[in-house]
Amino acid sequence: MNRLTKITSRPEASSLKLPHTDPNIHSAIIHRLLFHLSEARIQHRPLVIVCIGTDRSTGDCLGPLVGTSLARYNSPLFHLYGTLDEPVHAMNLKDTLTTINETFDNPFVIGIDACLGQSSSVGSIQVSDGPLKPGAGVHKELPPVGDIHVTGIVNVGGFMEYFVLQNTRLSLVMRLSDIIATCLFAGIKEWNRSTLLAAQE
Repeated sequence: MNRLTKITSRPEASSLKLPHTDPNIHSAIIHRLLFHLSEARIQHRPLVIVCIGTDRSTGDCLGPLVGTSLARYNSPLFHLYGTLDEPVHAMNLKDTLTTINETFDNPFVIGIDACLGQSSSVGSIQVSDGPLKPGAGVHKELPPVGDIHVTGIVNVGGFMEYFVLQNTRLSLVMRLSDIIATCLFAGIKEWNRSTLLAAQE
């Protein structure tokens, strides 16, 4: 593990954070995603999802788990980077972003990653405007990722982050990744449906 996300500071209005146990978390995340997609007016922009992390650390495998779940949908609605088989991490992140920008014209990028936070926030999922900053939490200089980002707070930050990530409960990470993947796919499907209906009017 040689990277860790630090969430970009944004106004409260542009960020949603809920514990994964909240009974309304799926609808809340989907509505927040639809809000961001609507605000960005992405009808003519290719949608790219970049799931950051590595399968070599239980705390940092959130992104690849989300990517692997999304890959199973085999959906034409978005382009996907970062799975358990082909992870996007510190060693290839810059090249991956270069490939995305060379392949797609003005893509709308959704960044996905794990992060550490306060103990009261562990198990929460956050959807925020703007890019996430992989590596900032462990003093790595990596490029920012995403027009918006979704993060899962997998453990407590502030001390011995590498050790904490290596000893994070996989069960929590898998629950968070399942919610994120399900909400992303549902939100993107709904956005596409509403866009098609609007075009027919």
